[in-house]
Amino acid sequence: MHRNDLHEHIITSAGNLFYSQGYNSTGINEIISTCDIAKATLYSHFKSKEDICIAYLKQRHKFFMESLKAYVGERNESRPKLLAIFDLLRDMYMEENFQGCWNIKTLGELSPHQTKILGVIQKQKKELLLFLGEVVGNNISNLSKAEIEKISSGLYLLYESAVTESHLFKNDWPIFMARNIAPSLFVDMDLK
Repeated sequence: MHRNDLHEHIITSAGNLFYSQGYNSTGINEIISTCDIAKATLYSHFKSKEDICIAYLKQRHKFFMESLKAYVGERNESRPKLLAIFDLLRDMYMEENFQGCWNIKTLGELSPHQTKILGVIQKQKKELLLFLGEVVGNNISNLSKAEIEKISSGLYLLYESAVTESHLFKNDWPIFMARNIAPSLFVDMDLK
């Protein structure tokens, strides 16, 4: 296996373990065993389990943002673009082994000293918020910056609660409820 392929294999394999059983419950030896590599090979790619986790969070976020941008881009009208995040979430929920948000799941296991991972999670959540702001600004006319922030923050909070609650209840009703509530954020607005 080429070095880059092996690097991605380690991230994906460890990430699957982190997502399904938790960051703290996954040990280095289990990652090595799952990847079917030597300990020296793992450490030639990553200095620590924390570094593997950061790579995993970045990999998942990159895939998520690419998927979200594609979902938004596939919609021809403003309202579906504004609701695309809930359509993506519904499709993510339908996938096997949906465990909620990988960031929030990891965040719940962090100690106060794990600031590097916390910083990555905060950065990714801010990137999502900024993207939602772009979607709102591009699809609703004549909004102030404050109005864009209010609507995009509302979409973000509805999305985040739908992720958590759909995982908690093992049901997709929170996604449908969030999608149905979301238009109240931009009712009487001038959609482009």
